[in-house]
Amino acid sequence: MPGSKTNAMNRNEVLAAVRAIPPTQDFVWDGVDEDDRPATVEEMQAARKGRGRPAGSGTKEQVAIRFDNDVLAAFRAAGPGWQTRMNAALRDWLKTHSPA
Repeated sequence: MPGSKTNAMNRNEVLAAVRAIPPTQDFVWDGVDEDDRPATVEEMQAARKGRGRPAGSGTKEQVAIRFDNDVLAAFRAAGPGWQTRMNAALRDWLKTHSPA
């Protein structure tokens, strides 16, 4: 393919080199290029932490609700976490008002 990265090895040479690696060993690092260094177990575990959706409290319920555009814009303008802040504002309102 035009523009593809190439090397001096042909397909058969690459296959032979891969087959020559012992089955107990997945990768042989030459120690030269740090970008080719396999990640340690600690590095892989650290990379997994903090990814994905945060654990919820288990007490929330997803609902469909409609708000005025200006109300949503005000909360969203404050940046990430606007839904949590909106929930806190409603909870604070409930302290002094009756929802009925």
